[in-house]
Amino acid sequence: MSVAIITAAGRSTRLKGNISKQFMNIYGKPVLARTIEAFQSSQKIKKIYVTVPGGYLKFCREKIIKRYSLSKVKKLVVGGSNRQESVYNALKEIPASPGSVVLIHDGVRPLIATPEIDSIVDELTQENKKDSNIKGVIIAAPANETIKKVKNNGIVEETIPRGKVWHAQTPQAFFYEVILDAHKKAIEDDFVGTDDASLVERMGWKIKVFKVTHENIKITTPVDLFLAELMITKGNTK
Repeated sequence: MSVAIITAAGRSTRLKGNISKQFMNIYGKPVLARTIEAFQSSQKIKKIYVTVPGGYLKFCREKIIKRYSLSKVKKLVVGGSNRQESVYNALKEIPASPGSVVLIHDGVRPLIATPEIDSIVDELTQENKKDSNIKGVIIAAPANETIKKVKNNGIVEETIPRGKVWHAQTPQAFFYEVILDAHKKAIEDDFVGTDDASLVERMGWKIKVFKVTHENIKITTPVDLFLAELMITKGNTK
């Protein structure tokens, strides 16, 4: 069984407005609704858990889940003080199921395609059979610009070979017991990572990259909203 956690508990800090970015409309439909629909359409995903701000539970249930008939959403989970805490809150709601796959995805990445979701579930299972130390698969795109390592004073320290640098995206797929243990260890060590894969990496497990394009953008700024809507209206995505 495969389960998805969609994180939508953040509050807009870089987008101005009276509503959080995950609830803003893109071409007539909320960002979060578009995101969940991709997982709703996946044959691999059986259940979906969505983290939301505490004050948005009723709004999300009525205006997102019921309105768009997102039947695979089993529970709305109140988010924590940061993304990592929100994910852990959702993990605790998933019934123990050793061997199952958990996908974790940013609610503000509405351009993810259902075939990509299905593919990383299969990829994790297949790669783990080849190498039992591979416990996660992440969507990522190779860097397409020159990467500089810069010191605190703004001086370039070195140019990093572009071929070795990838932009990590979501969804990220892990075995249930692995990602749960990784989150518990992070809490124990008071460690906060920049993504869920970093928590698994520090446990000594291997993470495989699944190559995609840069179109799976994260809605962070007004420009991102414009680009996402442009891609939708041009028919490049759902």
